[in-house]
Amino acid sequence: QVQLVESGGDSAQAGGSLRLSCTASGYTYSRKWLGWFRQAPGKEREGVAAIYTGGGSTYYADSVKGRFTISQDNAKNTVYLQMNSLKPEDTAMYFCALRTSNAYALNSFRGYGYWGQGTQVTVSS
Repeated sequence: QVQLVESGGDSAQAGGSLRLSCTASGYTYSRKWLGWFRQAPGKEREGVAAIYTGGGSTYYADSVKGRFTISQDNAKNTVYLQMNSLKPEDTAMYFCALRTSNAYALNSFRGYGYWGQGTQVTVSS
């Protein structure tokens, strides 16, 4: 079955960097959209970035453009989220997800049918 395993969450100071990893298994890795979402307490799950594993097309939320970079290593079936210039408002649980429906926008959690367990990112000022 599909498995998405995230790692790399940690505590960081504002202005610092973290790199999250998501390793996928249980399905054909190529030509799929994999996304990173985040959810802070009391807030809706927000699409942060996504990458098309078949060609490398990417999507970024406006709130992270220029600070976060999504990339992949096809040989390892792994997607990364490099987060630089971290801000306290980046604090959230970060989830990796596999897109299963084209009926929703890339940044809508409703289009993603498989999710990892999440990894916590905490940024202090």
